[in-house]
Amino acid sequence: MFKFGKSARKNGFKVVIAGAGGAAHLPGMTASLTSLPVFGVPMNTHALEGKDSLLSIMQMPAGIPVGTLAIGKPGAINAALLAAAVLALSDQRLAKRLEAWRASQTEAVAKRPKD
Repeated sequence: MFKFGKSARKNGFKVVIAGAGGAAHLPGMTASLTSLPVFGVPMNTHALEGKDSLLSIMQMPAGIPVGTLAIGKPGAINAALLAAAVLALSDQRLAKRLEAWRASQTEAVAKRPKD
C-alpha cells in the first residue's frame, strides 16, 4: 500500500478508489500518501453492517481528504461513476460517454409508476 500510494501519480493513476471494512484504514492511509483524489467505499461487515467502516473512512483529520461513498455495492458503483466524472473533466471522449450513459439511465425511469 505504501509503495502504491507514493507512486500512484508517477505510475499514471489519476483517481484512487479504495474499499475497506472493519477498521477501514486503507482509504485514509492511501490518501495520506498521495495528492490524488481518493474515494473510500466502506464494505459491509458482519459486526456493524458496514457502519464502523463508514465512520472510519469519513472521519479523516483535516488535510487528508477522502471522498466517502455509500456502504457496499452501491458505494462501489457510485465511486466508479464519480471517478469517471473527475476523469471526464480533462477527457472529452469520456465526458460524452458518461453523459450518454446518464441520459440512458434517465430514459430508463418510467414517467409514471406502474400499478
